[in-house]
Amino acid sequence: MLDLLNDLIWSKLLIVMLIGLGLFFTIASRFVQFRYFGSMFRIFGEAFKRQPGQLSSFQALMLSVAGRVGAGNIAGVSVAIMLGGPGAVFWMWVVALVGMATSYFECSLAQLYKRREADGGYRGGPAFYIQHGLGQRWLGILVSLLLLVTFGFGFNAVQSYTVASSLNDTFGVPTYVSGIALMVVIGLIIFGGIKRIAKFADVLVPIMAFSYIAMALFVIGSNAGDIPDAFATIFRSAFGLEPAFAGGLGAAIIMGVKRGLFSNEAGLGSAPNVAAVAEVQHPVAQGIVQSLSVFIDTIILCSCTALIIILSGVFEPGSDMAGVVLTQTAVAAVVGEWGRVFISVALLLFVFTTLIYNYYLGENALGFFSSKRGPVLIYRVMVIALVMWGSVQDLGTVFAFADVTMGLLAICNLIALALLFKVGLRLMRDYDGQREAGIESPVFDPKKFADLDLDPRVWTSQASAQSAANPTLSGVQAQQH
Repeated sequence: MLDLLNDLIWSKLLIVMLIGLGLFFTIASRFVQFRYFGSMFRIFGEAFKRQPGQLSSFQALMLSVAGRVGAGNIAGVSVAIMLGGPGAVFWMWVVALVGMATSYFECSLAQLYKRREADGGYRGGPAFYIQHGLGQRWLGILVSLLLLVTFGFGFNAVQSYTVASSLNDTFGVPTYVSGIALMVVIGLIIFGGIKRIAKFADVLVPIMAFSYIAMALFVIGSNAGDIPDAFATIFRSAFGLEPAFAGGLGAAIIMGVKRGLFSNEAGLGSAPNVAAVAEVQHPVAQGIVQSLSVFIDTIILCSCTALIIILSGVFEPGSDMAGVVLTQTAVAAVVGEWGRVFISVALLLFVFTTLIYNYYLGENALGFFSSKRGPVLIYRVMVIALVMWGSVQDLGTVFAFADVTMGLLAICNLIALALLFKVGLRLMRDYDGQREAGIESPVFDPKKFADLDLDPRVWTSQASAQSAANPTLSGVQAQQH
C-alpha cells in the first residue's frame, strides 16, 4: 500500500510540481534566490535590532538549518545513491536550486500572514496563509494535520532509526537501547518551548555543520585527484549514461527529488512555520534568508556526503548497506575507524536538534485547530512512542511511511503557493521598489496591503517603531506613495 501510494505521488505528481513550480517561481521572480544572495548576510546584521523576547532572523535560520540538517544529509544521500545511483545527487541539486525560490515565497508569505500571540510572540505557516490568504480554513486544517503526522511522527521515526542504526554499527549498541535513550531525552526537552530550542540551535548548529564540512573536506582533499571523475560519474549517471548504476535515468530523478525534498524541505511547508516566528522589518527579508538554508543543506552538506561516498571507493551498485552505515564505512575507509565514530557523534547531534525541531512543527500545527491542553499532551506521548518505534524498524518501512505523508503535505502546500503567487510577487515588488529607491533596509508598510487579511498588531506597531527610529526612511516612503 505504501509503495503504491509512493509511486503515484512521486513518479506522477511531485516531480512535475516541485521542479515545474520551482522553475516558474524562479523565472517569474527574475531569479530572486540569486539576485539577493549577497543580501542574506547583511540581513543577519539587522536581525539584532529586534524587540526583546523575539527571535532574530539568524536564530530562525539556524532553527531551520537544525531541522533540515540531519538524517537527510547523511542517511538520505546514501539511500539516494544506493537506489538511484550517483546521478540522484544531480537531481538533488536541481531540486535545491529551484527550491530556493519556492522556499523564498513560502517563507515570505508566512511572514506576511503571521499572527501575534497572547504572549507577544508570533505564529504562522502554511495553515495561516491558506486561511487568511485563500480563505480556506478546511485546507489549513488538512495541512496542519499532515504537518503534524509528517514531522511529529514520520520524520521523527526516520531520525531515530538513523541514529539507532548508526550507534549499533559503530558501538554495538542495541537499537532498542538507543530508542529508549532518545525517548528520555526528547521527553525532557519538549517542554522547553521554541525560544529554548532556538538558543540551543543557534550555537550547536554552526558548530556541528562546520565540523562535518571540515571532515568532508579532509576526505575529499585526500582524494583530490579523483574529484573530476566523481563529478563526471554524477553527471553521466544523472542522464542514464552510466549503465553500471542501478535504475538508470528514472530512478536517479525519482530518488534525487525524494531525498532532495526530504533533506532541504523546500516547498514542503515546514520552514515557513519557523520563518514566521522571526521579527524582521519586511516579510521578504526573511524569505531571502530562509532560501539560504536550502543552499546550506543540499548544495553544501549533501554534496559533502555524496563526494565522501563516491571518492572512498566503498560504494558498489546493488549494495544493501543501511543508509548511514554506507557513509560511515566510506569515511572509515579514508581516515580509519575513528571516522566511523565521528559520523555517529555528528549524526547524534544532528538528530538531536532535528527531533526537537520536528516536535515543534507538529505542536505548532496542532495549535492551529486546537488550543486545549489535552491534545498537546496526547501528541507529546505519541511523539515519544514513535521515536521508540522508529529506532527498531527497518529502513524501507520507515522511509516509505515518511515519503507518503511528506508527499501529500508538499502537494497541498504547493497548490496553495501557486494560488498565492500573485500576492508573493506583489510583496517582492514592494521590496524591490524600496531597494531601487535607495533604501538599504526596506520596511513593510501595511497600508499598501490594506486589502489583505493581515494582523494589524504585527505590522502596524513594527512600521511605527521603524518610522520613529528612521525619519529619513519615512520621507522616502512618503515620496513613493
